[in-house]
Amino acid sequence: MRALLLLSLLAAQPRWQEIGKTVVGNPVLLDRRTLATKDGLTTATLRVTFVKPVKSPRGELTSSRTIVRVNCAKRELAVLENWYFHDEKANRVYEHKKIAQPGFAKAFEGSMQGVAVGHLCS
Repeated sequence: MRALLLLSLLAAQPRWQEIGKTVVGNPVLLDRRTLATKDGLTTATLRVTFVKPVKSPRGELTSSRTIVRVNCAKRELAVLENWYFHDEKANRVYEHKKIAQPGFAKAFEGSMQGVAVGHLCS
């Protein structure tokens, strides 16, 4: 019975949770369904919606989605996969990259990565 109650509470929660804003005011959202921790490393999917669309040679970019792995002991982050969208709702992808050999690095405060480390390691 408790498991059913817990599942219904989780189902009622929104998929995306705002965890902060970048230095330019772009909201950073966490897909709570993707959170996983193993061997001291946390993996999660993040989304950033651009308050002001970013110009590119092939049109404006409106959002990004990134899968990250965070080492909270070192407060470092590695990007595993990244998408930039012309229109995320219509799945109009501008660019998609899967990183062959992700490397950990310190995140800049105020960046999407900095917001993620601050939230996931608090």
